Amino acid sequence: MNSFLSSAIALTLLFGATGLRAQTNMKPTDTEYYSPVPPTITIDHGIPSDAIILFNGKDLSKWKGEKGQANWTVNNNVLEVKPGAGAIETNEHFTDFQLHVEWKSPEVIKGEGQGRGNSGIFLQGLYEIQVLDNNNNPTYVNGGAGSLYKQRPPLAQVIAPDKWHVYDIIYKAPQFSKDGILICKGTVTVLHNGVLVQNNTQIEGTTEYIGLPKQVSHGPGPIMLQDHGDLVQFRNIWLRKL
Repeated sequence: MNSFLSSAIALTLLFGATGLRAQTNMKPTDTEYYSPVPPTITIDHGIPSDAIILFNGKDLSKWKGEKGQANWTVNNNVLEVKPGAGAIETNEHFTDFQLHVEWKSPEVIKGEGQGRGNSGIFLQGLYEIQVLDNNNNPTYVNGGAGSLYKQRPPLAQVIAPDKWHVYDIIYKAPQFSKDGILICKGTVTVLHNGVLVQNNTQIEGTTEYIGLPKQVSHGPGPIMLQDHGDLVQFRNIWLRKL
């Protein structure tokens, strides 16, 4: 064994022993801290106390339409797509968030594939989490319910036994430099009826119908709900800023 290797082994053993003694001499309080204290959040009817209620079942005061005023149908605490009215989006824009949305396919089954119960939830107005009737309705897998549209299929196809689906979405926005250069891609995690279907999925860019994703430099953006011509319903929409 040469002298250099011998010295290296001796130093490794020395520092290892020193670290072990230091760990042994530590007290529990050496690794405890008491501030800052996390905020206290209470839950009322399933909604966190710090959530922003985006749809309260009564009106669309927090939304606008792509053609002006948001004029989708609101009835019995449910929001329904008004075909031909265009998409609606929140007045407020967001960056990172936790989003809760409940949705339901039309009662009357029409069409097949992408032509049945189609809508979408666009994060920052650019990245679509697909809404689609997935009850015995085959389509391309990266366009099914729970997919990051045309980019990543869901990890599982989750059926709603009572017809109302629930999405819980954790979204981290992409980051761009002041010159519009991408620094970090966005990510999304989606729970569909409590089942993980997108696990910290990297967003490659805008979710295009035709062509590849595009990287578009942007700041905060709205939550947008798509008008795809089907009578899809929504309820209980809330968001927590992260």
